Amino acid sequence: MAARRVVFDTNVVLSALLFGGPATRRLRELWQQGACTPLVSTATAGELVRVLGYPKFRLSPQEREELLADYLPFAQVVTLPNPPPVVPACRDPFDAPFLQLAVTGKATLVTGDRDLLVLSGATKFPILAIEPFIEGFASL
Repeated sequence: MAARRVVFDTNVVLSALLFGGPATRRLRELWQQGACTPLVSTATAGELVRVLGYPKFRLSPQEREELLADYLPFAQVVTLPNPPPVVPACRDPFDAPFLQLAVTGKATLVTGDRDLLVLSGATKFPILAIEPFIEGFASL
């Protein structure tokens, strides 16, 4: 079975790397086992790097590097076309790169962000919360 292509929003990746509840731990296992392939673009990877540098996380440069090394090697880089694909308007303009990446990469968008979840059904790709996405891998 081919790995499912997926775009994780930044908060999902942060939860999987930093906080590790049962659902996000399972996500981490799925990408490490190759059951899903996370997609990243310059914009989404840049946001992850930026957010990991927030003072509230108190991560040293080495810790940030180690966390990125547990995610980025499993990810596939997708170059967005110029101009980027048209996506539904979202309340938070910082969410647009995730929508554009999901369109371009023909992937499922996995998020906990209500601003993105409300767009489910308005896109040509699935937008799922973490738990429904994980349920698709119940047999693994």
